[in-house]
Amino acid sequence: MVVKNKLKAVDFFCGGGGMSYGMQLAGIEVLAGIDFEITCKETYLANIKGAQFLNYDVFELSEAELEHKLEINKFDDDLVFIGCSPCQYWSLINTDKKKSEKSKSLLSEFERFVQYFSPGYVVVENVPGVLNRREESGLGEFIDWLVDNDYVVHYEVHNTSEYGVPQNRRRFTLIANRVNELELSPIKSSKLLTVADVIGEKNGFPKVQAGHQDKTPFRHSVARLKDVTLRRLKKVKKDGGNRLGFANDPELQLPCFVGKDSSFKDTFGRLWWNKPAPTITTKFFSVSNGRFVHPEENRALSLREGATLQSFPKSYIFHGRTNEIIARQIGNAVPPEYSRRIAQAIINSRNSIT
Repeated sequence: MVVKNKLKAVDFFCGGGGMSYGMQLAGIEVLAGIDFEITCKETYLANIKGAQFLNYDVFELSEAELEHKLEINKFDDDLVFIGCSPCQYWSLINTDKKKSEKSKSLLSEFERFVQYFSPGYVVVENVPGVLNRREESGLGEFIDWLVDNDYVVHYEVHNTSEYGVPQNRRRFTLIANRVNELELSPIKSSKLLTVADVIGEKNGFPKVQAGHQDKTPFRHSVARLKDVTLRRLKKVKKDGGNRLGFANDPELQLPCFVGKDSSFKDTFGRLWWNKPAPTITTKFFSVSNGRFVHPEENRALSLREGATLQSFPKSYIFHGRTNEIIARQIGNAVPPEYSRRIAQAIINSRNSIT
């Protein structure tokens, strides 16, 4: 017979709710999101219906306290623990390791809760760096514990573009299962989505100028640009051009790029219409922090465009005092469609039990 889905999840380091939303979309009940960043609370609660937001620093949260607050039990086969800890320390693009040093121990803190509760399923999503440096990050020890405690463990670096997300985003993903003997991995998509599939006028994104501020929940807001930056963008070729378009103009060329035409070419670069977007970082709102210029318009991506490229639905509500806060919520998120495909793999494995 088919097993009825009774799965419930606790989302550690939940941020603005990307992972929780995908889990919920697949049919898993989300009990709570846990995060020390209070600016995520309003966004999380606006979209993850029925869930609690626990504003805690995980270093200061005890296992017994979580057990009491959520009324969850040890060795619950229906329980999913999710740990997508902030990854700045292990990211290749991070340059200031001192600021992010505390984050390098977050995986070990998450392991503490996994060891205490032994949930039926464990999901971890992070930058590939945690695998490349598995001993230093604590990942190797964590995997060893899972295997020793009868979990079947899948772990690999996946590109979310293969999983229904219109974005090249390489992420380490671990799914551990102790309920049956199946190795679970995210469910792949049959179609590669591109930028043209999700943004642009035909997809409900009207043309706007740099500096446009959208006060509606749609958040089609765009960063302002200096006149000289706008002049630079006008020389960048449409649909995939880069900063070499203004490299030979002495008034526009940046001194730091003189003689370095082969370096950092994504800076001031445009997205391609017929390719997935590059990784949407917390700085996607800025033309000088990567290939984040609209394929045709002379501006950076809007907040809503960045969210859409992260696979958030257009109905997703973002709250934040500044555009930068919202951009950080979007860039740090697990793409909800990727999360949904992880959740669906778990659900399918349970429904296959007869």
